[in-house]
Amino acid sequence: MAFTEVAPSQPVEVLYSDHHGWLRGWLRKRLGNAFDAADIAHDTYLRILSSGRVPAPDESRRHLTQIANGLVIDLYRRRQIEAAYLEAIALRPEALAPSEEERALALEALLELDTILQGLPAKARTALLLCRLDGLSYREIAQELGVSVSSVEKYIAAGLQACYQVMHG
Repeated sequence: MAFTEVAPSQPVEVLYSDHHGWLRGWLRKRLGNAFDAADIAHDTYLRILSSGRVPAPDESRRHLTQIANGLVIDLYRRRQIEAAYLEAIALRPEALAPSEEERALALEALLELDTILQGLPAKARTALLLCRLDGLSYREIAQELGVSVSSVEKYIAAGLQACYQVMHG
């Protein structure tokens, strides 16, 4: 894909004026919701602005849809996580229900953790989840994944290191 550096804001303005209506319409059909479509279209252009690179005119729509598709996936993932969290706290006795602030903080932490986990290689992510959520030993995880125990140690170390880096900058 060919890109041009953003020098003056003109290329982004042209990209926006030429394709914004089309992108919102495409997203509205895909999402079935004008509000989400507007939000995702806005975030798509923010991504382009923050990258400092504008696609070549003949590749604009392909580039916009690629970014927008990623943002749609992120939206669905966030909604699944939020629904699972709300379902889990609904099962708790009302006296133990978290406050709205605690809910927001917990949801933010869950979304951040999901982002970290999605950034890990598949085996590292699986090993970390099997260890922390299912309580499997390294030997059991090695058998499950068909790898050595030392590989499991490396996978879990990589996962924990990724979490640590996010927590401590």
